[in-house]
Amino acid sequence: MSHFNQTFNRKNTASLKWDLMEKVYTIPDASSIIPMWVADMDFAAPSFITESLKARLDFPLFGYTFENEACATAVTSWVKRRHNWHIHNDDIMYHQGVVPAIATIIEAFTTEDDAVIVNSPVYPPFFNIPRQLGRTVVSSPFIEKKGRLYFDFDHFERLLQDDKVKIFVFCHPHNPAGRVWSQDELVKIDALCAANNVLIISDEIHCDLMLNGEQHIPLAKVSATPDNIITCMAPTKTFNIAGIQASMMITSDAKKRLKIQNTLAKHGQMGLNTFAITAVQAAFSDAGIEWLNDLIPYLNANLDYAIDTIEKALPNITITKPDATYLMWIDIRKTGIAEKEIMQKLLDAGVALDPGTKYGADFDGFLRMNIACTRQTLEQGVERFIKAFN
Repeated sequence: MSHFNQTFNRKNTASLKWDLMEKVYTIPDASSIIPMWVADMDFAAPSFITESLKARLDFPLFGYTFENEACATAVTSWVKRRHNWHIHNDDIMYHQGVVPAIATIIEAFTTEDDAVIVNSPVYPPFFNIPRQLGRTVVSSPFIEKKGRLYFDFDHFERLLQDDKVKIFVFCHPHNPAGRVWSQDELVKIDALCAANNVLIISDEIHCDLMLNGEQHIPLAKVSATPDNIITCMAPTKTFNIAGIQASMMITSDAKKRLKIQNTLAKHGQMGLNTFAITAVQAAFSDAGIEWLNDLIPYLNANLDYAIDTIEKALPNITITKPDATYLMWIDIRKTGIAEKEIMQKLLDAGVALDPGTKYGADFDGFLRMNIACTRQTLEQGVERFIKAFN
């Protein structure tokens, strides 16, 4: 795991995480601030991916390309080995990312008179994308028990019964809390949506970052009505290649695939670029599994260090270790410090986190921290975090 201890200077590389902080946080100079907000890792992409890209560069023709059978087979083989999920090559469509994929699906299957259900807290584009498309967003808040999130199934079912509700956008595993949903929960979500004729978009981009030793359960794998689900996956979070834009939309329903393809065509979407196709095939290989077997223990060790250190120094703060992802959802409510105040104190101390209200208006009192960095950087970030509260 020593390669995860290598520090890279990402400044002045057009890195959103490192080079956009002045704009995001409205500050004149962020040169001394450690960014622990955007969900990308500060680890180098695996060498088997970079080597495959170099090899592709050695062939100096970069004309139009398409997602061939080798690309699809890489995806189907990966989900079979990694998640014991059997899908067909024809089930797969491609997009530049999971967020644009969600936008495309919502546009394909709803009109501006329709409503979309999301949970809260949740990844902000789940709210923003439907609204930008002119759809109504309906929130189904989670219930919190001892720092862990649970579905309020009674409330969720009442929302599903509204005829205007056409889609549920599901975060699985959950961002920002890192919650992994049980098979019983998945089966119930599936049954309720199917009974009310509500399509499920299952965002499973974090599915390869399971920290608790369990195997990810794709929703469509355990569904009694898999044609009612469109699964969105990508190698980008797993292998830290978000800048090489690639994602997959997976559904067994040929009619739904055709509808999505028609919507893509309306926007002139050309599919994955040459380097994205190369990266997908390299990522979803045996080498990818070996690399993940090194990454997961490193992330677990970082999480354990951060949680133990922060909770010992700041007993009024509570952190529930995530089941998946490299994100911590930090409960600071007992400190009594308002979000605006602590965000400024954190910046003054030299560290940038995400505010809780970014994930839902009711979550003043929470912060999200990205721990996917070298231990040296993490120790500095945690020290600054503690300093801000002291």
